[in-house]
Amino acid sequence: MLYYLLYQLIYQQYGGQTESYFVRVLNVVQYLTFRTGFAAITALLISTLFGRKVIRKLAELKFGQEIREEGPASHHVKRGTPTMGGVLIIASVIMSTLLWGRLDSLYLWIALIATTCFAAIGFADDYIKIVKKRSLGLTGRQKLIGQLLVAVGVWFVLWQWGNYPWNLSIPFFKYTAEPHGITVIFPWMYLIFMAFVLLGSSNAVNLTDGLDGLAISVTFIAMSALTALTYLASSARWADYLDITHNPAAAELTVFCGSMVGASLGFLWYNSPPADVFMGDVGSLAIGGALGTVAILTKQEFLLPFIGGVFILEALSVMLQVSVFKLTKRGGQPGRRIFKMTPLHHHFEISGWKEPKIVFRFVIVAILFALLSLTTLKLR
Repeated sequence: MLYYLLYQLIYQQYGGQTESYFVRVLNVVQYLTFRTGFAAITALLISTLFGRKVIRKLAELKFGQEIREEGPASHHVKRGTPTMGGVLIIASVIMSTLLWGRLDSLYLWIALIATTCFAAIGFADDYIKIVKKRSLGLTGRQKLIGQLLVAVGVWFVLWQWGNYPWNLSIPFFKYTAEPHGITVIFPWMYLIFMAFVLLGSSNAVNLTDGLDGLAISVTFIAMSALTALTYLASSARWADYLDITHNPAAAELTVFCGSMVGASLGFLWYNSPPADVFMGDVGSLAIGGALGTVAILTKQEFLLPFIGGVFILEALSVMLQVSVFKLTKRGGQPGRRIFKMTPLHHHFEISGWKEPKIVFRFVIVAILFALLSLTTLKLR
């Protein structure tokens, strides 16, 4: 919106006809890096300035967190803390992106709508928990069906109108970056891969959201790395130099990622230990969906496990725990457990680590994963 107002409407019409410094300086609005930076600042300000009002409203509506009875005992004191704070994150991202992004970008709208759809699934899940006063909302099957429908929707739009390269861009193998190279697959096969990425990333973030400040801190780091990768993938010069798939249509996604970075930092102001508000599934499912969608649109699907390594570790811990438990279950005897409790952060919590220590150490690991994802760019 501001791109059209400040650059196209004011600068392009009057910039060459006036000596006004204010008008001539508006030339910077055309640059993607400028708009990305201000999108992050705008989202940060929105989430910070309106955060307290949102928390008060959630408290008035009695949207309090329900705690699993089988969870760590230390979590029971958090019962009743306002939840569904993810609406603040999503609102900040949408408003900031609409302000600073170019609204003629199909990929930008795909990311915004897909994120909103994942948020809607999370909202329904949270609302059911609150209304029925239980720690479980939608069934696992209901969540998966909703997420799968979003994945099909993203695929269909890209298939029909997206001019999307159907190649699998694999890190360390530069020849796979070619849009018409050896790893091009049929669009219907890519749908399966796309669904796996979106469902995996969405649920991985959801599983990580269990400690104050953990999921949003890791989101800030992962989205920061993804912002850089998105900018590089949309630039012909950098994509050619780094041997990654170039897709100029993904350029405006950099603004979206920048907005997510700013919104995450603003929400962390209220979610840091001890948390004043929880993001709920409306936030975690939306963030995971956003990560997966941007990774798909920028051809960074295989880098996503590096970008969001902590999310992957959390999800793998649950998968391993359930698999080993079922495989070792004999008769009436319970199966074996690898971890004391999953997701992984609960294992360390039950082992005696204090919550802030777990969060800070996971953040360190997240930073290392993000740096690793950036270092892979020239290892091709």
